[in-house]
Amino acid sequence: MHIYAYGFPRLGRKREFKTAIESFWSGRINQDQLIEYMENIEKERIHTYKKYVDFFPLGEFTYYDNLFDTALIFGVYRVKNLSDYFEYARGKKALELKKYFNTNYHYLVPQIPSHKKFYLSWNKPLFYLNNFFSFHSQPLYIIGPYTFLKLSRAQGNFKSLIYQLSQVYKLLLEKLYTKGAKLIHLEEPAFVLDISYPERKIIIDVYRNLLKTKVRVNLITYYESVDFLKSLYDLPFHALSLDFVAGINNLALLKKYGFPKDKHLICGVVDGRGVRRSDIFKKVKLVENIKKIAHIDSEKIIIAPSCPLFHLPLTLEDESRLDEKIKSRISFAQERLYELSLIKKVFFGETKEAEVWYREDGKSSFKKRDKEFATLTWEESRIKERKIAQKTKLSLPLFPTTTIGSFPQDKQLRKIRRDYRKGNISLGSYKSFIKDKIEKLIRFQEKIGLDVLVHGEFERSDMVEFFAQNLGGFLTTDNGWVISYGTRVYRPPIIYEEVKRITPLTVEEISYAQKLTLKPVKGIITGPITIVAWSYNLRDLPSYAIAFELASALNQEAKELVEKGIKIIQIDEPAFKEFSPLKKAKRDFYFSWAVRAFNITTKLPKEVQVHTHMCYSQFQDIIKWLVKMNFDVITIETAREGAQIIDHFKKVRFKKSIGPGVWDIHSRYPASKKSIESILEKAIGVFGKDRVWVNPDCGLKTRDWPEVELSLQRMVEVAKKYRKKFQQFQCR
Repeated sequence: MHIYAYGFPRLGRKREFKTAIESFWSGRINQDQLIEYMENIEKERIHTYKKYVDFFPLGEFTYYDNLFDTALIFGVYRVKNLSDYFEYARGKKALELKKYFNTNYHYLVPQIPSHKKFYLSWNKPLFYLNNFFSFHSQPLYIIGPYTFLKLSRAQGNFKSLIYQLSQVYKLLLEKLYTKGAKLIHLEEPAFVLDISYPERKIIIDVYRNLLKTKVRVNLITYYESVDFLKSLYDLPFHALSLDFVAGINNLALLKKYGFPKDKHLICGVVDGRGVRRSDIFKKVKLVENIKKIAHIDSEKIIIAPSCPLFHLPLTLEDESRLDEKIKSRISFAQERLYELSLIKKVFFGETKEAEVWYREDGKSSFKKRDKEFATLTWEESRIKERKIAQKTKLSLPLFPTTTIGSFPQDKQLRKIRRDYRKGNISLGSYKSFIKDKIEKLIRFQEKIGLDVLVHGEFERSDMVEFFAQNLGGFLTTDNGWVISYGTRVYRPPIIYEEVKRITPLTVEEISYAQKLTLKPVKGIITGPITIVAWSYNLRDLPSYAIAFELASALNQEAKELVEKGIKIIQIDEPAFKEFSPLKKAKRDFYFSWAVRAFNITTKLPKEVQVHTHMCYSQFQDIIKWLVKMNFDVITIETAREGAQIIDHFKKVRFKKSIGPGVWDIHSRYPASKKSIESILEKAIGVFGKDRVWVNPDCGLKTRDWPEVELSLQRMVEVAKKYRKKFQQFQCR
């Protein structure tokens, strides 16, 4: 039995990855220095792999995103240097960002025109083979052609594109073999999606041709089960990797079809997305069961994580503040590698270490409260009623302007927050500083002419972590960082007991901001689905049960904000689509409880205008559920992808208002008036002039003040121009 692992976090124990790249962006280090830093981080990752596992892929390390790297390998884009490389991530060439399957990791979406001719532009795997030659027996990392095209925005005939692309893949494999490559780690997570029969035939044809090479290929799938597994058996893969944590149907498929004698089975048995510590003896039983029903020998079994480990923080070793009883129930990425080594030891009779590794969780209970958690959906007739009540209360102009919530958090703010956390300054001094920041921001927003203001979220380190730190039932870490995209990191909280609101969460800061102005200030709350999705769950409870607990607690917060005079409540739910199951058959159940949780949170008087923010979601799949949600206004991302998402709203009777993001805040460039007007024109054409808001596509926490001020000024100027234009039109 061998151990196989992949996707180990590239961030570094002290976030060296983030520090080095951002130093390069700011000009503090040059390209050669950045490369040196990156090579050292990669060597440390490989050292960790070697300590615990037998096989790991070379070349999975990336300076930003592996899907974009794949586009470079096959000639979709060409770059001259690292500055040019990063232009596609955050510059004028910036590509659209989307969530990677149903995770919170974002990838850059390659744009592939119909006339594109693929060619081998950059042999990244060969670079790693040459530069880490002592590890030449390790597999070389490549994203498979089907997943690459499915996650790209590809125009033209899919069949023609994938056949042409697969020929270049074949050329790549042949070149790698001639240079000494022994094994390829080829990831095809898109194989777990609902794939039509015609596309399955295309996949089999493509791989039958592609695998006519001498190099051995491991096919890696994860996040769900592979419905057409038996069709893959006839292909000459060296090994197939299956997820036996999230893809529970994979076990049934093995039982039904067995497993080929000529292949190795890579068994994803430890959770690559959750932190609940593995019961090693149960995992050994799972491996034995897989071996039994697949009818394969032990030497053909390889154990692995269920999916890439980059969804987990690096290690528990740096968490000195965690209670030992809770810490003993947790595993991060390095601990997952250790668990794999324990499974192998127990499999061969060494049980001592495994016996002290895991302790049984206390069981949680969930009492159904059907009356409280009944579906609450506004009828269409009430939308008009609500609009009339809110118009009287708010008196907003055409094309009202606002922002999503957060404003730049500079070094001084982060230092003050850090000093308060360490006890170096008093609570009074900290609150005084935050109030001063809020007052200055209110004056700034009034000065540039925004219509609906925000308090800036200066008291919040992160949109989920802040709520976790102030709700009962959560714990947070000191160094449990995970990459969301590029160098953007967050620390997912851990849910370990019943979630309760034990104190007001945002009331003090938001009500203070409202007292400073006659304009409405939004009360901004992170929604229950996003908090569940971006947290780890240690409890023996399903996600929906925890979401309902959260919804009840957050509704209490929203009601208190309303009592304090807040007229607009925004519930941020960027994970609403992301958290949905990959299989269509499972989605109705998920969306039914997700909508219900949202609607519990927003059970408020009709004169209170409810907003929701959903940024990088693929709305074409969820619009039918959006109409069931209790909100009046939705703000979405549109700037980076040219407002194409607006077209999907034409297909349903969407009667609510919308704020299409007119400024791509993930680019380092200010908004342009031309881009703002282009998006507004499209939105007005679909929704009409009375239902369109003007706002950026996401929060401004990571931006610099000069670009924020310039972009918001331009946004307000365009909104005023369009108000004048349509008012003149009405007067004629």
